[in-house]
Amino acid sequence: MIGVLIEHRTRAGCRDRVQVLWDQMLRPIIEANDSHEGYAYMFDADDPDVIRAFQQYTDSESATAFLKTPGYQAYAAAVDHLLVSTTVTRTKVIWAKS
Repeated sequence: MIGVLIEHRTRAGCRDRVQVLWDQMLRPIIEANDSHEGYAYMFDADDPDVIRAFQQYTDSESATAFLKTPGYQAYAAAVDHLLVSTTVTRTKVIWAKS
């Protein structure tokens, strides 16, 4: 299993706008993607301008492929002007509770 941790730092006050785009553009694709074994979309509890996501994939190839899909690319382009930075970290999942 491969995990991907994503952290978006949004421009001040733009977190909710990014979430609306995520709900519209990515959520349906993620729900339909069998390679996503797990997914959590989270707001930082202490910083109003930070979004984090954890994605668990069946394998490394699926994780790489998803980031190259037209749907993900369209989302990334749509939110780019609302973000200050994005960090993506790939991890090897040793254990996960379903």
